[in-house]
Amino acid sequence: MVDDDQLVLSSFRRRIEASYTALTATNATTARSLARQRPPDLAIVDLNLGRESGIELMRSLKTEHPSTIMVLISGWASIDNAVVAVRAGADHVLQKPVTFTEILSRIDGTSNGNEVETPTLERAEWEHISRVISDCSGNLSLAARRLGVYRSTLQRRLRKYAPRV
Repeated sequence: MVDDDQLVLSSFRRRIEASYTALTATNATTARSLARQRPPDLAIVDLNLGRESGIELMRSLKTEHPSTIMVLISGWASIDNAVVAVRAGADHVLQKPVTFTEILSRIDGTSNGNEVETPTLERAEWEHISRVISDCSGNLSLAARRLGVYRSTLQRRLRKYAPRV
């Protein structure tokens, strides 16, 4: 599991280690090093790893370990990010907050998450904001101008968890 948030890592580690061996990293460099030492069966990677890209990490891990199941998780996920992630080797793209049990059910195929549902207005707005931020390379001031809102308004909206589909 790779996430720059220590709380998320420790939570997942406690849950995973009940049944599996878990290796955690807070950055791409450490994750690559751990993967070289012990090739993973499953890699759960956050989209944003500080200033690093989880998608780029997945791309390199998939090249080195093609049989590894790749799961990208993010509170900032959008349709555009999901498409790029799948092209980079992601087997699944899931929205935070997500539990380890949800990830396993998606991998096992026991989840009904494969159904395409029409997103709520709140979800469509979140995806649009995420896309504009991505188009602005993470520059919130520029994104706020393009969205026609104050930067503080954009920051308040980003503090909320991403809405469910």
